[in-house]
Amino acid sequence: MSKAGLEALEIAVQEVKTVISTLTEEEWSRPSGCKGWSVRDLVAHMSSNYKETVDPSPAPAEPINLPAERMMDMLVDMRDGWTNQQILDEYLAFADQAVAVLASMQEEPLASTVIPLADLGSYPMNQLADAYAFDHYCHLRIDLLAPDGPIERKMPNADAVRLAPAIGWMITGMPQMQADLGRTLSAPITLTLTGPGGGVWTIAPAGADITVTPGKTPGTVADVSSNGHSFINWGTQRSDWREHCKVTGDEPVAAQFLDALNII
Repeated sequence: MSKAGLEALEIAVQEVKTVISTLTEEEWSRPSGCKGWSVRDLVAHMSSNYKETVDPSPAPAEPINLPAERMMDMLVDMRDGWTNQQILDEYLAFADQAVAVLASMQEEPLASTVIPLADLGSYPMNQLADAYAFDHYCHLRIDLLAPDGPIERKMPNADAVRLAPAIGWMITGMPQMQADLGRTLSAPITLTLTGPGGGVWTIAPAGADITVTPGKTPGTVADVSSNGHSFINWGTQRSDWREHCKVTGDEPVAAQFLDALNII
């Protein structure tokens, strides 16, 4: 999926540039769809990630053992004194360079080299393109743009090229991103995502963990279905899964798992 992730990210970067280059001062200050962050904070998050990808800050004298979300908050906080223009300039300066760095990770020996991502798990480096494609899809199309976000701009519809890598990252990360998630699932269930980038997966308990396999396997007790775009929304707990999903079969089993699921 990673080369597809790179293609999706290249498209998303251009779309983000189009939107953030036209923001008014008032629009920069609006609350985004990402809880606790303004539009300005959201763009600072994306720009700071790209800067760190291209030009990493020096390692601290003592290792920082913090959750990934807190480390991202720290990067945003460091830009509190910046102007909106400075944040925009940082994004424009580093976005394309970061995409080039991620492209270099699609070839060996980097492609298959596994690295840890704080508390999010460990992944081959070529999958970082999927992570960034997910990040940009979510922040652009859920947190920034209406109807879920505060900014009204016209954008091409989300097709499979844009959406499939984001969904792929969520499916890949689901078994690693939450400790003890398997304890919320008492029997296997099926996840069916319709529309662009969709598919079918079986989610099964494996002790404290879960496994996610393509297709529907025998023994599932419930099927959870939603469209793929909505999965980005409810799978990250930006909204309640009940607003988007249809559950057939043993709903209490599915509900306990879905209430706990929170992909980053």
